[in-house]
Amino acid sequence: MAVKDLVESSIDENTVTIFSKSWCPHCRASKALFEREFPDVPTVILELDEMSEGAEIQDYLAKKTGQRTVPNIFVNKKHIGGNDATQAAFRNGKLKTLIAA
Repeated sequence: MAVKDLVESSIDENTVTIFSKSWCPHCRASKALFEREFPDVPTVILELDEMSEGAEIQDYLAKKTGQRTVPNIFVNKKHIGGNDATQAAFRNGKLKTLIAA
C-alpha cells in the first residue's frame, strides 16, 4: 500500500488516528489522554519509528498538514495537531465535540 493510501485510509476509517513514535514523551501524553478519557473510541496508533515506511509517512504528513513533528493527530478526519493542541482541545471541550461529530 502506498504511503499516501495508508495515511488517508487510516484517517478516513478511524475516529481517532495518532501518528506517533514509541519513544516520544509528547506522543505518550496524547495516547494516555485518549486511553483515559475516550477508552471506547476507535483509535488507531501508527508508531512511525517501528514502521519501515515511517520516514515517508512523516514526510507525507508534513506536506499534508504543515506539521513535521509527532504526535500528529486526526479526529473524525480533522487535523488537530500535536500534543499541546490536543491537550488544549480536551481542556476547552473541543475534543469531546469533535469525537461526537
